[in-house]
Amino acid sequence: MRNTGLNQVRLWMLKKRWKMPYLEDKYPFLMKYFENGINAADKNIAHCILFYGSDLQSQYDLALEIARMLNCTGTHTSTCQCLNCNWIRENKHPAVLTISKVDNKPSDDTSKTVISIDQARMIKNDLLVTSDYHRVLIFCDKDKDGNICGLNGQNFQADAANALLKTFEEPPSNTTFVFLTKDKSDMINTVVSRAQCFYVPSMLDEERDFSLVKDTIEGYLELERGEVLDLNDKLLALTKENDAEEVFTQIQNYMEMLLKSNLENPSLKVKLIEDIKSIEAAKKQTRLNMNIQTVVENLCFKLIL
Repeated sequence: MRNTGLNQVRLWMLKKRWKMPYLEDKYPFLMKYFENGINAADKNIAHCILFYGSDLQSQYDLALEIARMLNCTGTHTSTCQCLNCNWIRENKHPAVLTISKVDNKPSDDTSKTVISIDQARMIKNDLLVTSDYHRVLIFCDKDKDGNICGLNGQNFQADAANALLKTFEEPPSNTTFVFLTKDKSDMINTVVSRAQCFYVPSMLDEERDFSLVKDTIEGYLELERGEVLDLNDKLLALTKENDAEEVFTQIQNYMEMLLKSNLENPSLKVKLIEDIKSIEAAKKQTRLNMNIQTVVENLCFKLIL
């Protein structure tokens, strides 16, 4: 009995220390998706993965957990204590690297604000050497305090990204690239098109303003097919009276609030994530100066029908 109790305490400490419940409880679908793919006979996982959303630290934690599962040589469980798993949890694994403007740069690279072309060349050369591990390169940005931030056109510019495109497209075996960003539109299109993209909902306790759209969007999940035009008219009026992108952002804030409140409802969770993706697409279309009436109409039909 004493040993059983001790084992349970150790398991609890492992889970607490390594954030396992955070990931499994908050992102069960993502975790199960990658677990199934990695454990499949053919290790069915994309070689380029892009996470997007406002919670960059959670994206980074997910990337490390994917790297851990890919390199585990022990029990293949969340609390495995094999050498590879421990290395990755301590962020010390030789084949699991963070690529940012301040991490893993050539010794003579003086750039401090971007992932540089010299970095890209170093990555390509390093990947020419075979490895016994599954290499995972996590591309992200960091602020002055070392916090994980998202990639964008300023810190991961086209010249460095383009220098790696062939590698992203045809990587060496047992190599996975993971990109972290707030919004897919922040990334160069040629990288996005080569990646399998996953929206990572934010679980941070943030103040999210949706006061502008609350009366219009509240209860949209209960609207019937015949009410789609009424919703369209109300949203269109809002976009004409206010900045359209701000309207869409507040709708997204409202949906993320609903998502956080309904994590135990699988079907609703899937619906809300798809709706958030539709909002993001509408924001991108707005930035491209598409006709706002068409953008709103398409959005309303996606949300209701």
